[in-house]
Amino acid sequence: MNWKEFTNEEGLEEIKKRSAEKPQVIFKHSTKCSISSMAKSRLERSEEPQGIDFNYLDLIAHRNLSSKIAEEFEVEHASPQVLIIKDGKCVYDESHSAISMDEIVEVVG
Repeated sequence: MNWKEFTNEEGLEEIKKRSAEKPQVIFKHSTKCSISSMAKSRLERSEEPQGIDFNYLDLIAHRNLSSKIAEEFEVEHASPQVLIIKDGKCVYDESHSAISMDEIVEVVG
């Protein structure tokens, strides 16, 4: 999995910009949570689809940015959480054990 880690609001703005050209997945990961580690591992064991960027946020280290994402995209904060961003808007969000690569691929189409 080719994660693009971001750690600040400028990185979030870049994700929104890139989402005009191709879908952006944001994976919010809690490094202290076994469910989050399991969800991350499940994604990493899946075949990485082409045409999607996978962005990673360590929400323990960057809790303020995690809150900004929830506010910006009008989603409830969860951990772990996956958001799909297209054209600057969140078109899908899922959390915990419902996170799957198959679902991401289906939503992206």
